[in-house]
Amino acid sequence: MSADPRGAEGFRLGNEILAFRFVATLSERRGDPVERIPTPERLSAWLAANGLGEAGLPVSEALLRDARELREAIHRAGTAVAGGGVPDPSDEELLNRWSSRHRARLVLDGGRARWRLPETDPARAALAVVALDAIATLGGQGDGMIKRCEQATCGGLFVDTSRGGRRRWCSMATCGNKMKKANLKSARARSGETPAHRGEHA
Repeated sequence: MSADPRGAEGFRLGNEILAFRFVATLSERRGDPVERIPTPERLSAWLAANGLGEAGLPVSEALLRDARELREAIHRAGTAVAGGGVPDPSDEELLNRWSSRHRARLVLDGGRARWRLPETDPARAALAVVALDAIATLGGQGDGMIKRCEQATCGGLFVDTSRGGRRRWCSMATCGNKMKKANLKSARARSGETPAHRGEHA
């Protein structure tokens, strides 16, 4: 997992799964939601930050709406799988429609794998890569178990590959840190310890 979960554009990039990083473009789902792709330009920046095209890739308002629809289908499907169920058929159909548009090619460039997008409608092709990743992950092609983040306001998704399946958060650096701070604050409140008391103990 990335030590720094946020890229230069302020996106949450710490998740190992591309499709679940896309889900995180709407964060704090169970609290005060934060839309991280409010404009076509921000969606373009997210794609570039995840190796799906160059900076400034053209994105229309219509494609932004379609992208958010895809994002929410991935989230609903992942939440269903995390709860021991199966995705709704309408969400499966939407993901399958997106994957059928998959026209990007995975190429070696300087010893590194990267996606080469078609010249026609490259942003849509980039989102098809996200859909394909979602299908592979939700369909169990990788190791680990799909889970929903336990941090109270998050609602994000991740794949737990830890020994014993004990991972609880989508990112230790963000949600895990919040949970630890909240637990520490709660423990101090129960013990009656205040910041002033901590200073006296120092």
